[in-house]
Amino acid sequence: MTKYKLVLENTTKTFGRRVIFKELSYTFNSGNVYGIAGRNGSGKSTLVKIMAGIISPTKGKIKHFVDEKPFDVEQLHNQIGFVSPYLVLYDEFTAIENLYYFCKIRGLQYNKQFSENLLKEITLFDRRNDLVKTYSSGMKQRLKYAFALIHSPSLIILDEPTSNLDNFGKDIVYNFIKELGKDKLVIIASNEETDLSVCTEIIEIEKFKNI
Repeated sequence: MTKYKLVLENTTKTFGRRVIFKELSYTFNSGNVYGIAGRNGSGKSTLVKIMAGIISPTKGKIKHFVDEKPFDVEQLHNQIGFVSPYLVLYDEFTAIENLYYFCKIRGLQYNKQFSENLLKEITLFDRRNDLVKTYSSGMKQRLKYAFALIHSPSLIILDEPTSNLDNFGKDIVYNFIKELGKDKLVIIASNEETDLSVCTEIIEIEKFKNI
């Protein structure tokens, strides 16, 4: 089993004079589900984007380790799966075509059986050959989980993981999270109590604004 560790050292993010969070230090280890909690606009999405290497901190360091060995952030795309409401799918392709081209973009060998198994787990297998533009918002959100897991990442970051999902969809996602959290590193950014209830540790981002 691969051991993954993410370390934040005095991480600070500001936009102009506005402090989003300040001097946040924390160590995240695989085999756990961590929650990033805070009200809307508190900086949760900003923090997970920094963790994912999408944006940079104003100050501080973010370090990633696999089996205690550090690796360059440029290699992060091979290790991370990311789900958020603002990620875009290819509406003019089917679900299967989306997964196929996503693998090609990543330079991966497309595994038909693994892809179909993922679609079965998110209960989209029967709609696998339908154009994504015909999907409901909840179906699209579930499909994003197949995108995030198609390359078997060690780090999974979920920003508002149950956005647009009904109770049926939420149950599917929570079961995913519980299974992934047994050996992978899962980080959830949310202000939903039901989302945070599946976390083993919770970081309140509000505590890092006025240190």
